[in-house]
Amino acid sequence: MSSESDNKPVDEVKSVTSSSVFSMFGGGAKKEKKEEEDRGDISGSAKAQREAAAAAKESAKEGAGDEDDQPPESEDVHFEPVIRLTEKVEIKTHEEQEEQVFKMRAKLFRYHPESKEWKERGTGDVRLLKHVETGKVRLVMRRDKTLKVCANHYILPEMTLSPNVGSDRSWVWTAAADMSDEKPEAVTLAIRFANSDNANEFKEAFVKAQKENEAIMRKAKGEDAKEEKEEKKEEEKESA
Repeated sequence: MSSESDNKPVDEVKSVTSSSVFSMFGGGAKKEKKEEEDRGDISGSAKAQREAAAAAKESAKEGAGDEDDQPPESEDVHFEPVIRLTEKVEIKTHEEQEEQVFKMRAKLFRYHPESKEWKERGTGDVRLLKHVETGKVRLVMRRDKTLKVCANHYILPEMTLSPNVGSDRSWVWTAAADMSDEKPEAVTLAIRFANSDNANEFKEAFVKAQKENEAIMRKAKGEDAKEEKEEKKEEEKESA
C-alpha cells in the first residue's frame, strides 16, 4: 500500500491535500461553485437584457403603428360670426341729465290704507338728484341688487316730513304723484335710517331741496304770469 501511494505523482498529492485543506475551511469546491453561479448570473443578465431590448423594439413598432393610425391634424378653420357684438348697448336710467346732491342708505316703507299696515318697499340708497338744466330736485330710491325703483317723485314745497312715532331715525311724508310704478300715484312713505344723525342729514337735504324747487316754481309762475300779461296787452291792442 505504501508503495502505491509513493508511486503517485507529487502534483496529484499536492492537489488532493490542498483541496482537503480548503474544504475544511470552506474553500475549494465552494469557490468553484460561486464562480459557476456568477457565470450563471452573468448569462441570466444577458438574457434579461436581450429580452428587454426585444420588448423595446416591439413597443417601438407598435408606437409607429399607432402614429400611422392617428388621423391627420385638421386645419385651422376660421368662421366669421353671423352677428357682430361690437356695439355696446346703453341702458338709460333717465338720470343722465341729473347730478347727485345727496345719498344715504335707508329702508323704505309704504302705508296701505286698505289693510291699514306698513309694508316694506325695499332697502337701498335714497338719493336726491338735481337736473342740470332746470335745477329741479327729485327723490329717487332703488332696491339693492335688482335696482328696481321703489320711490320716485319731486320734492314739493307742500310736503312735510313728520317724525315717526317712537323713533328718532325715521320720517313720514306723503307724495301726491310718486312715479315708482311708472304712473303717478298718491302714496304715504316712511323711511328709516341707521341712526338719528343720518336721519337729520336727510331732513336737511330734503328741506333744502324743497326751498330750491319752490324758488324755481315761483320763477316759472312769474314768467308765465308775465307772458300772460303781455299776451293780454297785445290782444287789447288788436281789438282797439
